[in-house]
Amino acid sequence: MKPTTPSHEELASRPLDYRFAAWLVRIFARCYFRLRVVGAHHVPLVGPAVLASNHVSYLDPPLVGCVLPRRIHSLARKSLFDSALLGFVIRRLQAVPVDRDGGGGAGLKAILDRLSAGGTILLFPEGTRSPDGEVKTARAGIGLTVIKTDAPVIPVRIVGAYEAMGRHHRFPRPRPITIVFGAPLTFAALRTEAATCDKARLKEIYQQVADELMDAVRKLQP
Repeated sequence: MKPTTPSHEELASRPLDYRFAAWLVRIFARCYFRLRVVGAHHVPLVGPAVLASNHVSYLDPPLVGCVLPRRIHSLARKSLFDSALLGFVIRRLQAVPVDRDGGGGAGLKAILDRLSAGGTILLFPEGTRSPDGEVKTARAGIGLTVIKTDAPVIPVRIVGAYEAMGRHHRFPRPRPITIVFGAPLTFAALRTEAATCDKARLKEIYQQVADELMDAVRKLQP
């Protein structure tokens, strides 16, 4: 899939502080982490899209946000905004503050509002950082989100960020990091079925979407 050239409106929607923060993070990441990006052409440059990534480090949102030419919204725990450095970066990258688990009606509404406005949002289906760097099971909530929107879903795998700054490290270490974007998934058949099925089947569909999505993430290779 060839990306569409972003419109002037899309480029203008990236405020100067967002562009500056993304440029700053990108330069740092390329020098310090030898950052590589694979498959970025899979991300549409216009229209709504969901990026669904594994989660291994606090570095994940700014790293994904800095490598794409369009504005990316991500959800971040409210407590992270209290950090001087990290809070500064995620504010400039326009992260959306949510409660600790990132769930509930407020989190879902924030996601759907941005998608309905044609935005791209970064989600972490596992819900929390991996304790060992391995891709874990997704929560069913990602399935709910996917079913409630027609946006394409792009699986993303971040490799090396756990070694650079896993949950047991306070400061980033100079380890190589690669971000891999996969081909978009549409879940068209499950979205159609979800429109008419009963509640029991709907719950199964949410989990099925979550499982298929994380399988796609696991298969991505740098």
